[in-house]
Amino acid sequence: MLIAEALQGLLSWFRLGSTMGWDSTVSWDSDFIFLGSQVGSTESKEGKKEVWVSQGLTVQFILKCVKSLALKPKPPSPSLSSPLSFIILDPINRPRKDKVKKNKMAMQTIKTPKTPRAKRELEKRAPKLVENGKKTLILQGTKTSNVLNSVLTEIYHLKKGTARRYTKKNDNIRPFESGGETSLEFFSLKTDCSLFVFGSHSKKRPNNLVLGRTYDHHIYDLVEVGIENFKSMESFSYDKKLGPRVGSKPFITFIGDGFENVEELKHLKEVLLDLFREEVVENLNLAGIDRVYVCAAVFPNTVLFTHYALRLKRSGTVVPRMELVEVGPSMDFVVRRHRLPNDALKKEAMKTAASEQPKKKVNHSTPFHIKIFTYDL
Repeated sequence: MLIAEALQGLLSWFRLGSTMGWDSTVSWDSDFIFLGSQVGSTESKEGKKEVWVSQGLTVQFILKCVKSLALKPKPPSPSLSSPLSFIILDPINRPRKDKVKKNKMAMQTIKTPKTPRAKRELEKRAPKLVENGKKTLILQGTKTSNVLNSVLTEIYHLKKGTARRYTKKNDNIRPFESGGETSLEFFSLKTDCSLFVFGSHSKKRPNNLVLGRTYDHHIYDLVEVGIENFKSMESFSYDKKLGPRVGSKPFITFIGDGFENVEELKHLKEVLLDLFREEVVENLNLAGIDRVYVCAAVFPNTVLFTHYALRLKRSGTVVPRMELVEVGPSMDFVVRRHRLPNDALKKEAMKTAASEQPKKKVNHSTPFHIKIFTYDL
């Protein structure tokens, strides 16, 4: 078969060469088909004829055979006035159909974990009746300011243990634009974070901070705020022993009617609660509470955010006396834009699984048609 294909390829090559001025006595026909090699011609709009060989040998192999037969080919000049050009498609470099089908099937198959560690990791990320604590992803855009870098670092320290911090610049993240959330959703899936804080700085929106939540690792809602009057933890002087401990449960208080009347502030309140409330617990020990987040609605679009350490002192009663010590950070949130989830997505995200209640036990020991009577004798 290989010899027959070689002869057929050489014959088609000779037929092409005869039309191009080569030293060959073989004549050339306009259209012909041989077994194992198909040769045809097409004519373009400019009157230029192109000849194609769909099955044959490589050009190097044919030239080697032509050289061994002592033929001296005279290739045409590369000028555009040449009436004939030829294209030889190499079947060796073309992808085989069975390989393409195999690759498509490989893309559609779902890989199962092969190690116990991978199985445990997938079980952690699987849906549960009682979900794990929410983790926060902190990252930044192409351009940031010193103030914004400090804000992102302070938030990371406040949520240390349940936050991931990325310090590299991200060019493709634009949460409010269509298509700009793809990279953000990828990082959310990679780190298994359902909350994110994204910082960027521009002339139009200086010191910009975007707070958002995800559902099934897709953008759920967004709140964009501007940072003003920022004070870091280092600017406050206090006894370091009174500093909040990592992982402690905080108090969160919201002061002002704006959190009940203004839609933007109501949305910001929900996002801040999810961001700073830490893990949901049923029982609480007062000795473990050592911090308070205070959010005050100063203006219809401005919220004062401060952080206090909580000190418990004797009061002579069962309830201790509480003192607040400002430890920072402190900043103003100026609401710029916000995007609420659509009704269908909100309804799907709010679904809760029915709790497994124990079934009522029925006494089958005594048949229902037998009545037991007691008599006093």
